[in-house]
Amino acid sequence: MFKLLAIVLIGLLLVSSVAVAQDQPLDERILLTFVPNVQFAPFYVGIEAGYFAEAGFAVSLDHLQEPEVLDLVAVGQANYGVVSGEQVILARSQNRDVVYVFEWFQQYPVGLVYDRALDLSDLGELRDKTIGIPGRFGASYSGLTALLHDANLTETDIEVSEIGFNAPEVFCLGLVDAAVVYINNEPLQIQQLANAGDCGDVQAVATTSVASQVDLVSNGLIISRALLDDDPAAVQRMVGAFAKALRATIDNPAAAYMASLAHVESLPREISFLEALEAAAEAQSDFLSELPSRAEVADSRVELANQLKSHFGSGTLAQFTILLNTIELWDADQLGISDLASWQAMHDTLQRMGFLGESPVELSDAFSNQFVVAIE
Repeated sequence: MFKLLAIVLIGLLLVSSVAVAQDQPLDERILLTFVPNVQFAPFYVGIEAGYFAEAGFAVSLDHLQEPEVLDLVAVGQANYGVVSGEQVILARSQNRDVVYVFEWFQQYPVGLVYDRALDLSDLGELRDKTIGIPGRFGASYSGLTALLHDANLTETDIEVSEIGFNAPEVFCLGLVDAAVVYINNEPLQIQQLANAGDCGDVQAVATTSVASQVDLVSNGLIISRALLDDDPAAVQRMVGAFAKALRATIDNPAAAYMASLAHVESLPREISFLEALEAAAEAQSDFLSELPSRAEVADSRVELANQLKSHFGSGTLAQFTILLNTIELWDADQLGISDLASWQAMHDTLQRMGFLGESPVELSDAFSNQFVVAIE
């Protein structure tokens, strides 16, 4: 499609080590949730830049509901899936032996969005407020429960309004004081409505992330215990390939967006925009060859965002901005590591929600860092 794209993707491979060669790549499904979206860019980069192939896998991606992902992995009908840490704990409480082997999101992606004119620097001010939430399930409900606990509040101290996944519309109609949202995209949508004068009296929004208050384990790669026991070498190759693809996405988001085009039909494809991204991806590849620090790479993402804003409108940039926002939730000095404290915090939150039975969940069996620490 664009002649430089091939050069950029080849450039991404220069940082990778040689994987175990196989005469025939192993067909492997990775089960994802939601729908094809730029937020899954690391998987698209893994395919398009050849990281999975280099590790000996011919990867295909399927999008299912989170419980379906868990069920299929647990019974061995798929070897790899992506779910939240809370779902792993719930599954293990029901004797389904899945293991979380790579923490993709280093920060919990949920938070509160509200009118900046409403001072919620002290979360105790949530008392008697109406809070919108998709429903009493999933990461949003866990996040709200954790935020309330941190503020020494419970659900009885607020009014919970189950609004489905319609936070921008409901918030801008003034039906809730704040909403529990995914902080990488929905605050952006609400701010765009406010900028257009379509959000009541709201001029600017603010967010309070769950991660700023408590460390909860979030989305990551899962396998079955049987796969861990039977073929740890294959798991090691898959984890290593995904780690490379994730780091490549973090380091060169313009190239990652270009790789996503083959998988996400809804991405804006304005020719001038793609040409700008293509040039940015090539320049970033040259920059990365100088081995910049993590902080310098982060600064380069900010600089790129500012450059693009001076040439393109918010509609064209929306999905790329979501990618940049999501990268901030992934980035870390060492990708993939999760710790027992975040699992315990998630477990305690689920217990407060009444989602766990009396039988204890052995959290040390729920996750493993062995494949992450073994990455060369």
